[in-house]
Amino acid sequence: MPQAPPDEDWTLSPRTGYTRAHWEATTDALLAAARRWASPRGALLHLPGAPSASGVRSDGLEGFARTLLAAAFRVAGADGADPHGLMERYAEGLDAGTRTPGADDAESWPLVLDHDVQGQPMVEAASVALGLRLTRPWLWDRLDGTAQDRVEAWLRGALRSLPAPSNWYLFPFTVAGFLESVGRGDDLTRRARERALDLLDAWYRGQGWYSDGDGRAFDHYNGWALHLYPVLDAHLTGGSGAGGSGPHGERLREHLEGFGLMFGGDGAPVYLGRSMTYRFGAGAAVALGAVTGHTPLSAGASRRILSGCLRYFLDRGAVGADGLLGLGWHGPHAATVQPYSGPASPYWASKAFLCLLAPPGHPLWTEVEAAAPSEGPDRVLALPAPGFLVQSTGADGVVRVHNHGSDHLRPHHAESAAQEDPLYARLAYSTGTGPTSSANPADNDFALVWRGGRGVRRRIHPLGAGHGDGWGWAASWHRPVFPGGSPVLPALRVESVVVARGRHELRVHRVVGAPEGAGAESTGWAVGPEQGLESRLWPLHGWTARDRPCAPSGTAFTPWARVPRLTGTVSGTAVFAALATLTGSPGTDSGVAEVAVLDGALTVRWTHDGALTRIAFDPLKVTLEHDTNAAGPRREAR
Repeated sequence: MPQAPPDEDWTLSPRTGYTRAHWEATTDALLAAARRWASPRGALLHLPGAPSASGVRSDGLEGFARTLLAAAFRVAGADGADPHGLMERYAEGLDAGTRTPGADDAESWPLVLDHDVQGQPMVEAASVALGLRLTRPWLWDRLDGTAQDRVEAWLRGALRSLPAPSNWYLFPFTVAGFLESVGRGDDLTRRARERALDLLDAWYRGQGWYSDGDGRAFDHYNGWALHLYPVLDAHLTGGSGAGGSGPHGERLREHLEGFGLMFGGDGAPVYLGRSMTYRFGAGAAVALGAVTGHTPLSAGASRRILSGCLRYFLDRGAVGADGLLGLGWHGPHAATVQPYSGPASPYWASKAFLCLLAPPGHPLWTEVEAAAPSEGPDRVLALPAPGFLVQSTGADGVVRVHNHGSDHLRPHHAESAAQEDPLYARLAYSTGTGPTSSANPADNDFALVWRGGRGVRRRIHPLGAGHGDGWGWAASWHRPVFPGGSPVLPALRVESVVVARGRHELRVHRVVGAPEGAGAESTGWAVGPEQGLESRLWPLHGWTARDRPCAPSGTAFTPWARVPRLTGTVSGTAVFAALATLTGSPGTDSGVAEVAVLDGALTVRWTHDGALTRIAFDPLKVTLEHDTNAAGPRREAR
């Protein structure tokens, strides 16, 4: 019978009620449910559901490896205490899976080959290696020499094969780290580690943000992969490993300065980028910082973020009636699932259980929960390195990330409208909304419509970001890509600027080189009637009509949504401006008193304090003036 959940402790944890016991109990329950689907000797866990693109056997290995990672954090965090016999079962699975790799039988693991041949096992090899390293006295050391040799031989496939050109290079890095930790290192392991660290340096963009490979792909992989593997490696070797406590530890600390703000007052992480089915795995970087000490967050704030994120998903159906983490967000959600996602993929959420490496007496568990950064006063934080502007409002706990820098394209990739990616192309993402599907009206978008085709935002070119006291801005430009191929209109470009103040988002776009007869569209946040959020979009300049089309496919947060939309026409060069809000505390007006456009520059006077925002484009300059006695721009009908 399932065990009763631990008692909530509202004195120690006044915001979530969760303690370390809740993390242990969650791990135990997830592992027990998954174990029911194991092969006879436990080498493969075939969780129910449609297979991934990698096939059933690879998915079974994924089930073994990702649950092993959770079990490893659980047992290592308890200093080897293993009341459920986890290590014995995983030892049998290791022995069975590596006897005849590549064979078509009930237990054998697939071989680790190049990423474009049979790549997924390389991902799982890293989890196996990390699990073995964390639990060496209770798992690796209990294997006989022959079994150890077989496991090593299988793992070494990750050192010989070609990773995908992204965070995948940290998988052989992690395999090599384990082999060296048990005295089985050589030139191959050394080269794998040096190669990964060299690439990390090349991908580092500043402010604690790595691009996931060449280009400008910034998402949750920054925390649960690009920071996690080198910093944890250093921690496990006492700070003297190839990862070192610096620069990687200091980069993690700087990352958490901004990333700590990207969890809502309800615990939700920002829905941004791919693999969001890993859910509370988004907290892995926060846990890593707390365990290693590389964090600007207090122990109480770290636990509040971690436990808030865990509870957010547990309270909303992420774990089904069968006890398994299913594919989706709250519950099942098809649009969250990538082609590489299989039934066991969500168990990369196991990385959040890294927090269990902090022993019971650690401040992470003994300090009283403190407010998360998003629960304080309204904040606006510019992160020019990834091109993000983070905006949080304390009254409703909603966090928004305005995207003017992350696009998930390699430098050599061609741009195609057919490959429009809602997970990266939108102007903004939040903790309370998700992007609409490609088949529905696009949320948080600005698009030109020409000859029946809609130009999409593919490659994003950042123009800068900054913040002041209570406000901030970010800007970028893109070349609209229309159906049928690459950009076809020479010199056409859209320059986009957002200015955030409190709950308000001033969205300004300058179109350059638009053809005669082109239309323009701008959309706001997609919300459903049951969400308790209000999405508004006010026309300020350039727009001639407004409506609110529905998105029948909904988002990860709602089965059905509406999207506020503005439309207009454009020819040549023109400026468009709108004021957007997403709030749990509805307002009655736009917050803007006056608007004017003169010589291509836009000025806006704010209602609540009379401050004046000015946006110029040649060159780009964004200012905020608090001189309320200055002559304001003319009032403009809207």
